[in-house]
Amino acid sequence: MNEYFSRRLSNRSRSFRWDLFQYDGKTVENMEIELAFDMAMNTWARWVDQNVDVTKTRVLFRSISPEHRGKHWCCNKTQPILDDSNETIFPGKIIKVVERTMQRPVTYLNITKLSQHGRDAHPAVYGTKEWKQLLALQNRKPETYADCSHWCLPGLLDT
Repeated sequence: MNEYFSRRLSNRSRSFRWDLFQYDGKTVENMEIELAFDMAMNTWARWVDQNVDVTKTRVLFRSISPEHRGKHWCCNKTQPILDDSNETIFPGKIIKVVERTMQRPVTYLNITKLSQHGRDAHPAVYGTKEWKQLLALQNRKPETYADCSHWCLPGLLDT
C-alpha cells in the first residue's frame, strides 16, 4: 500500500475511482488519495502502537522505488545513472503524515535515493515466463518487463 499511495501522491493525483472500497461499514466510490493514504497510515500506526515492542523491534517506513523513464530509461542499460539531475524526491507531505500518525519511533528508509541510480540492475531481457526465455517478445516491448519495484533496490554496493 505504501508504494501505491506514494506514487499517486508524488504524481499529484487528487482522486482515484475505486471499484469498491469499504471503510467504516460504508462503500466509498471516490476518495482523495491524500485522505486514503492518511487513513492507511493511521491504521498502520495504530497497529504498530498496539502490537510492536519498540524496545525489541525497529520499525521501518520505506520510501518508494524510483521509476526510470525518459532519458534514464532502463532497457538494455549496462551502466548506472551517474548524475543527480533526475533524482526523485519522496513527497514531504507523506513524511509529515507518517510523523503525525506515529507515537512510536520509526526509522525512515530512503530507498528512493539509494535506488535512483540503479537502472542497470533491471533483468529486462533476462527474465523468464513459464521457465522459457522471452528474449524476442521482451525486445519487442521491453517496457513491459522492466521491474523497478524489485530490481533497482539497493544492494551491498549501494549501502
